[in-house]
Amino acid sequence: MDRMLKDKKAICVFVLPAFIFFFAMVILPIIMSGYYSLLEWDGMGKGVFIGLKNYIQLFTSYNKAFPKALRNSIILAAMSVFIQLPISLVLALILARGIKGEKFYRTVYFMPVIISTVVIGQLWQKIYHYEYGIVNIILRKLGLESWVHDWLGDTKTALICVFLVVVWQYIGYHMLLMYSSAKSIPEELYEAALIDGASEITTAFKITIPLMKPILNVCVTYAIVGSLKIFDLVYVLTGGGPLKSTEVPSTLMYNTIFFRNEYGYGSAMAIFIVIECLVFTVLVQKIFKSESYF
Repeated sequence: MDRMLKDKKAICVFVLPAFIFFFAMVILPIIMSGYYSLLEWDGMGKGVFIGLKNYIQLFTSYNKAFPKALRNSIILAAMSVFIQLPISLVLALILARGIKGEKFYRTVYFMPVIISTVVIGQLWQKIYHYEYGIVNIILRKLGLESWVHDWLGDTKTALICVFLVVVWQYIGYHMLLMYSSAKSIPEELYEAALIDGASEITTAFKITIPLMKPILNVCVTYAIVGSLKIFDLVYVLTGGGPLKSTEVPSTLMYNTIFFRNEYGYGSAMAIFIVIECLVFTVLVQKIFKSESYF
């Protein structure tokens, strides 16, 4: 085994198939999108090279559609980091301490992750429905008729309703990652802390959370990148409406390419999303490398 690991030719033979697949499925499409983003092209005829005009148009178009969509995705990312992840962390810490029914709760919280996003979108459309949605039915039963609302049809509530679905779907995913990390911490550390008189909350902040730093890094990265490139759930729930109040870059890109036939302009949005995700990923890595944050 050691001889094989030192053999560079053997390493190349084993790595090459995976690299070819990765290049064909990930790198090549990005390169092609980068090329298309420099063209004025409808996807059918011959494209006209226009340089960076599509990128400039992203932020200078008369309707400011892309900046609005970008703002919505950043809002979702911020809420994911500061609302979704803390809830996941609390649940993970509670379950990791060995409560009764630990396996049951772990399974229940993770179930939404394995359900199709399209199914989840359709389900929550029914829950939010004005006439027969369970939210409004409960409000009517409680006599809170004034609170009854068209939740996905109001520009003031649509985005937060979408975020609540995102929290419900992925809170179990982050919780399970954090739970696994917390479970891997040696029990001797907690025993020593208890002998010294430390409370459960103190051990959580002084032992558990600091030792979970690597997985917290992963969860923050996943939450931000997932929010920046979210598409399917928003598209099924609202399609970006009402009045573009829940539009995100991915849904705007989809509509631009497949309904307006502006492949060059839509490709510029795609490249921007890729760059944006890379930038935020690098920033998160730098923040977690700074010991002053923990």
